Amino acid sequence: DLARALAGLRATSPIGTSVVIVADGPSPQQEAALEHVDAAMSGDSLTVEVIWTSERSGPAAAANVGLRRAIGPIAILLDSSLEPTGDVVSPIVGALQDSTVAITGGWGIVSTDLRTFEDAPVGDVEAILGQCQAFRRADYTERGPLDEHFRIPRSLDIWWSLVLREGSAGESARRAARLDGLPIRQHEQRGSADLSDAER
Repeated sequence: DLARALAGLRATSPIGTSVVIVADGPSPQQEAALEHVDAAMSGDSLTVEVIWTSERSGPAAAANVGLRRAIGPIAILLDSSLEPTGDVVSPIVGALQDSTVAITGGWGIVSTDLRTFEDAPVGDVEAILGQCQAFRRADYTERGPLDEHFRIPRSLDIWWSLVLREGSAGESARRAARLDGLPIRQHEQRGSADLSDAER
């Protein structure tokens, strides 16, 4: 999955794109596969770095590790189940040029009561799902880190979207915007698919 996602990024990303992979307590097989990824995948347009954790830490902690290492002004969290088929970086960066947009990405959810949520069409939403979620790194520095008590990715996605959308003192709330037509092919999310319905 990771090799497929990286190949898509390498083929389509603008020059200067930097990728940080968090190897979150990898299995021996995953560790062997990751050992040479950064050197093999880095090239003219893409630099790749692998960060290792000794134990599995969960989605929020793993994202914090990667975000602390990131150097670009825009951070894009991208699940390895997604395969870029075109440039996903430029439209995301373009959307965040609008100062009223706090967070953006390929999938969003809406709610009437902030208790139950459903998938949303393109446009303004309550929250952006973390499989493809982007925001300004300066906002992460100011409002982060991600709360590592969250163990369920969707709950983390909702909380972080609301944190980013909250206006600063004297400012109105900012927006979460689901983008239209991002060139991404969605494959099965293995971690989620491996859980029973009851556990999920």
